[in-house]
Amino acid sequence: QLEESGGGLVQAGDSLTLSCAASGRTFSSYGMAWFRQAPGKEREFVAAISWSSRAIDYAHSVKGRFTISRDNTQNTVDLQMNSLKPEDTAVYYCAADYLSPDTIRVDSLYNYWGGGTLVTVSS
Repeated sequence: QLEESGGGLVQAGDSLTLSCAASGRTFSSYGMAWFRQAPGKEREFVAAISWSSRAIDYAHSVKGRFTISRDNTQNTVDLQMNSLKPEDTAVYYCAADYLSPDTIRVDSLYNYWGGGTLVTVSS
């Protein structure tokens, strides 16, 4: 029901935009988030956006470089990634669920997930 796209191989300093398309149900009333998992590491929170786009949260490591946005008419959520670093290399996952602002960073509470898209940043 969630499918990510836009991953690829880029160089440090480059930009990339990931997209997550929802199908099968309307996610316009759900909070949406991006998580990532680097090789050998646990999955970590990247960014989240409320259904209305009025509440947005970023991990400290990406704040100022990444921008999350959504289009409820298209049932999509994007992650614009600028000034990419090698440490941003990971599989990026889109997630959706009804969550409160104090739980949006908790991946185990999300019931809807995409299959992930790989982002590789070379130095």
